[in-house]
Amino acid sequence: MFRTILPVALMALLTVPSFAADDADKQKAKEQAATAAAEKWLALMDEGKYGDGWKEGAEYLRNAIKQEDFDKALQAARKPLGKLVSRKVKSAQYSTELPGAPDGEYVVIQFDTSFENKKTAVETITPMLDKDGKWRVSGYFVK
Repeated sequence: MFRTILPVALMALLTVPSFAADDADKQKAKEQAATAAAEKWLALMDEGKYGDGWKEGAEYLRNAIKQEDFDKALQAARKPLGKLVSRKVKSAQYSTELPGAPDGEYVVIQFDTSFENKKTAVETITPMLDKDGKWRVSGYFVK
């Protein structure tokens, strides 16, 4: 009996790390897909295409704010900053829970960004996995 239990126990111990590695790989893939979606969306913001950004945003975003209010808020936030000079991913963190938001799949991404009128800024953008399986922006903040 000992011979039967030992290999099964060893097999169980050996497979646990692979589950953890699989989960880490899946999380990393989600972070990469969300970052790609965020960069595509940010390109619209950089071009001043705020209406397109609202349309491309997550359903959650579109339900939270009217397009004209979104346009006004983004113009007020982005126009004084001037043109984009550079942007680099600082961090990306996958989460299934965020304060004030429904449970779901999110990636909170921070970019170190430089604009012509603000040399050091941090953009925080939060894509979420929408109902259709695509990553779409649900929140944006620049500081």
